Amino acid sequence: MSFEPSFEEQELLAESVKREHSRMDSRDRVAVTIIGAAFFAALAGLWALEPPHSFPIVPALICLLVLVLAMLVRFDTPFGCTRATQLGVVPLLFAVPLAIVPIAVAAAMALAWLPDIRAGELRPSRLLQIPCNAWFAIGPVAVLALAHVEPRDAGAVLLLAALGGQFLADFIVSSVRFVLLRGVTLAAVLRSTWVYGIDAALSGVGLVVAEEIHATPLAPLALVPLLGLLAVFAHERHQRLQSMLELSSAYRGTALVLGDVIEADDGYTGEHCKSVVSLSLELAEHLKLPPERQRNLEFAALLHDVGKIAIPKEIINKPGKLDPHEWTIIKTHTLEGQKMLDRVGGFMREVGHIVRSHHERWDGAGYPDGLAGEQIPLEARIITCCDTWNAMRTDRPYRQALSEEVALAELTSVAGTQLDPDIVDAFVTFVIQPAAEAEAAAISDAGAASATRAPTPLVAGPAAEI
Repeated sequence: MSFEPSFEEQELLAESVKREHSRMDSRDRVAVTIIGAAFFAALAGLWALEPPHSFPIVPALICLLVLVLAMLVRFDTPFGCTRATQLGVVPLLFAVPLAIVPIAVAAAMALAWLPDIRAGELRPSRLLQIPCNAWFAIGPVAVLALAHVEPRDAGAVLLLAALGGQFLADFIVSSVRFVLLRGVTLAAVLRSTWVYGIDAALSGVGLVVAEEIHATPLAPLALVPLLGLLAVFAHERHQRLQSMLELSSAYRGTALVLGDVIEADDGYTGEHCKSVVSLSLELAEHLKLPPERQRNLEFAALLHDVGKIAIPKEIINKPGKLDPHEWTIIKTHTLEGQKMLDRVGGFMREVGHIVRSHHERWDGAGYPDGLAGEQIPLEARIITCCDTWNAMRTDRPYRQALSEEVALAELTSVAGTQLDPDIVDAFVTFVIQPAAEAEAAAISDAGAASATRAPTPLVAGPAAEI
């Protein structure tokens, strides 16, 4: 996650925060059980490969203490957090037998989580995730154990291989959890690998201290001031990200309130906007719009007619055609909508720009700016197409809804003049035709089901009338 997280990263971060405070569902429990069992199996294999030997207890306890403190320093990421663990793990590798390292990491993690559990910020059931989160310790231990080399005797190449083993073990387990359980794309997981840069940077510092452990058992305590400094930076970042999430939530809440205001002000307009949202998002999925643009499209579709709040009701609900003066007034609703959303601020300004442009035409004959072709924002072109379709397929004050055949003919006839022809083609292909096929299939199934039922005797008289 960058210093300015994208919308997708903000969404993942918000979900991660929510999950920390919620109970694990059945899928989570199954995954945790399987990954945890694999952790203990790997640990047993390492124990057999490199059985523990006696070791000085004081340096080990000091390294464990530093590791606990390091795990209290958390930097928020889209998938939860990363911690300054390398400042404790690297010295620990030099202080205790290899097979004990993953156990010590798991114990330190449990101790570091206890304050959050006592404060109610973390559910006790989340302790079951510790073997999953401790998997990263298996990687370097496995590399060194297979080489039958103690860390203090390892050369630079082997130490780098151990670090690579740590990253690989962590990435594989994380990818399995996030891609399979949370439906996160592999691309999103790959974008979060920047955290390994932090681990790599801290590993060098930890290595310098680790090499002095046997001569100076108190050497790891020199890392405590650095951990304190990192904790300050981590806390400031956490506060900034929390404020960002709260502000984003406030913008969303304001947009939804405005949607409710539209519906309360005019029931038809409210239902029309919701239908346009549904059609627009369905089309956006097929066009593979990025998450941030889908968010802007969703709120622009919901609020594309918000400016009509400022238009007199006698004009909005006039059963006949508008005169030139009335038409001039109603055309101001795009500008009024943008003004309202600009006042909200944040990403709603981008939404306002789309709202302003949703009555522009592909041929440049639209309003308010006379934009043409790809000068019109893509989101506005999508909304215009879906808005046109929904308007034709619903009853309006001045006419009845058009049939699907007539509406489709009208829609295709204005492709290249009023509407973006590529958007119309995609809309017909991915939205209208599948819906029509599904409806036809449902009718066919219903007809087949009724044909298999026993015939019902006709009832004479008034009871048979419809």
